[in-house]
Amino acid sequence: MIPAHEQDGLSVYVGGQTAVHKDFASALSGKMPLFVTIVVALGCLLLMLAFRSMLIPLTAAVMNLLSAGAGFRIAVAVFEWGWGSSALGVGPAGPVESFLPPMMLAVLFGLSMDYEVFLVSRIHEEWLRTGDNNLAVRRGQAATGQIITAVAIIMICVFTAFVFAGLRIIAEFGLGVAAAILLDVLVVRTILVPAAMQLFGKWNWYLPKAIDHQLR
Repeated sequence: MIPAHEQDGLSVYVGGQTAVHKDFASALSGKMPLFVTIVVALGCLLLMLAFRSMLIPLTAAVMNLLSAGAGFRIAVAVFEWGWGSSALGVGPAGPVESFLPPMMLAVLFGLSMDYEVFLVSRIHEEWLRTGDNNLAVRRGQAATGQIITAVAIIMICVFTAFVFAGLRIIAEFGLGVAAAILLDVLVVRTILVPAAMQLFGKWNWYLPKAIDHQLR
């Protein structure tokens, strides 16, 4: 322990692994809002370019954040709170790694956008062909539901295998991503997104002329 007084002008620095981890966690938490904003903004811009819509990108951003947040919460419940950690063989409860939220968010946003583009592209095709939003949503979901589910099952199996790799860090990431994909496919992409598109009706495909002109 080093005695220090402010009037002495002495700056005391602490080294070691604990101090490094604390500084790293502080730096990540400080940049997390900017990171989330950039990821969401870029995703919304790409969807806006693809579908010429305001509501579809915003809906996708909200749904993606919901599934990512749920997956991270499950990882916290297992690894930090200890719910079922012994059954999974991941050791005692302890703090979750500080880099897990941004890492999970980046991966899940990419995967969720794949599902979103695949689903909405089919709905958009039917909308352009029929002009009936409700019919387009029903046909698009029926045409893509089985493929999205099959792909999700493969991804869930892959990331679930990470849990049994014997490394806590890898297990945290694998469980969080697998749980988020499961919720995304069972709840978000098959229920919430189609329900929201049914509710919004023709407003799904609205884009102000000024913005449309800038995107061309």
